[in-house]
Amino acid sequence: MTLNRRDLLKAAGVAGALNVVWPLSAGLSPAQAREAAEALGSAYDDAPFTLGVGSGDPQPTGVVLWTRLAPEPFAEPGEQPLDEIVDVQWVVAEDRALRRVVARGTVPASATLAHSVHVPVGGLRPGRTYWYAFTALGRTSRLGRTRTAPAGHVRSARFATANCQNYPQGHYAALRGIAREDLDFVIHLGDYIYEHGPEGSDIRDHNGPAIYTLHDYRMRHALYKGDPSLRAAHAAHPWFLTWDDHEVVNDYSGTGGGAPFMRRRAAAYQAWYEHLPHRGAGDSVLPDIDIHRVRRWGDLLELAVLDLRQYRSAQNLPDGTILGADQKAWLKKTVDRAPDSWHVWANSIMLSQLRGRPGGGFMFTDQWDGFLGERKEVLEHVRTSGLEDLVVLTGDWHSAFVDDVRPDYDDTESPVVGTEFTAHSVSSSAYDAQWNATNGPLMGAANPHLQYFEGNRYGYDVYEVTPERFSTHMRVIDDRRDPASAVSTLTTFHVDRGTAGAYEDPATKSSPAQYRRD
Repeated sequence: MTLNRRDLLKAAGVAGALNVVWPLSAGLSPAQAREAAEALGSAYDDAPFTLGVGSGDPQPTGVVLWTRLAPEPFAEPGEQPLDEIVDVQWVVAEDRALRRVVARGTVPASATLAHSVHVPVGGLRPGRTYWYAFTALGRTSRLGRTRTAPAGHVRSARFATANCQNYPQGHYAALRGIAREDLDFVIHLGDYIYEHGPEGSDIRDHNGPAIYTLHDYRMRHALYKGDPSLRAAHAAHPWFLTWDDHEVVNDYSGTGGGAPFMRRRAAAYQAWYEHLPHRGAGDSVLPDIDIHRVRRWGDLLELAVLDLRQYRSAQNLPDGTILGADQKAWLKKTVDRAPDSWHVWANSIMLSQLRGRPGGGFMFTDQWDGFLGERKEVLEHVRTSGLEDLVVLTGDWHSAFVDDVRPDYDDTESPVVGTEFTAHSVSSSAYDAQWNATNGPLMGAANPHLQYFEGNRYGYDVYEVTPERFSTHMRVIDDRRDPASAVSTLTTFHVDRGTAGAYEDPATKSSPAQYRRD
């Protein structure tokens, strides 16, 4: 019978027995925590590489490789059966058998960073597929596959985005789909983990006690890495990464809060770094990690990865900022220096205006709607610079939207300067079907720039890019309770080069949705 961790946790919560099944409950030994996780469908790689492998931030001549030694996934680094420092060998090859080796080396894994390693591999060839593995303590990790960015002229690219993968709310069948796709890379748009604790009997709150310390965040990442589909997706493709709020705490502002919050944020950032294939920028790794960066996929695509949490002010201030002064200046310079290519912004929080009903207020000012002056400033800069072919890729909402991007959303004559695609979540609960049916048309009427809304499904987006067209395929799963759920394409939208705005593919335009603009 298929394990359904959502219903197991819900039943346990109703019975007042959450501690029986929740792996991160207080008082459990590392072995008991692992047993509880496995009862919910988790399964780990062989020790010491229990949490898998990954690669990230691909560039034409290199990538960063990641793993973490954790023979006991739920033990403190000092409680692991490991020395303070362990040598880890790594190898990169042109073939799956790792015979045609192109790079190898040894790196120390220290308990200070939970025996994680981040290997910046250079000297690789552009636009090539490579395989890699790690060895430590006489054991070899699973095989990983990665790919370098191409250089020069590129005829096509194929990549995916994922976001919002709440472990108790469903299995990661969407990530299983990503692992099986033929992709150049993956972009994760945030909410990789969820930090909050139980606040009621609803399954969405059964994440265990809220987390505050470095050990808490390490345990949460180890639990999430227990989903086999997440590890498979990391091993299959290189990832670009940004974050949203739940990697730390719901709706946080990076520049607000006192010393307790700053300690919590530092712990969350360190655990995030320890568990992901992120390339540091120079000396800037911990405690303040650089996320925003520009990467190019040959002459076809320029990717700007945004950080919309670390530098933001409080919402709804006349001079509020979601980017911070330095990142805003960087983004404007990126626009000014943009090459003749597609321009993609990896954007964790919805950029487009979203009113709940005609004449009503904004639905969520934690989005760019809480930073109206800065949004208008940035998008007006896009307009005056003459930048074309802008596509914004967004997570967070747990539902799919397609929006025209305009400098002034309250002026229907304001020019369209790009398209925003907001993707379904991997597993995090969306509004129910009745809410979607009722509010989809209201959002459409209140937001003339909104083209499409669909909130009843879960999945990921796949993008196919050529010099002539940018296509977004909305992949959806049948049932997030099933770890092997089938994947299908709900609908496809296209953006033609040199023409602002998206249009739905006629072959999929009859697919279900709660709003379509005629």
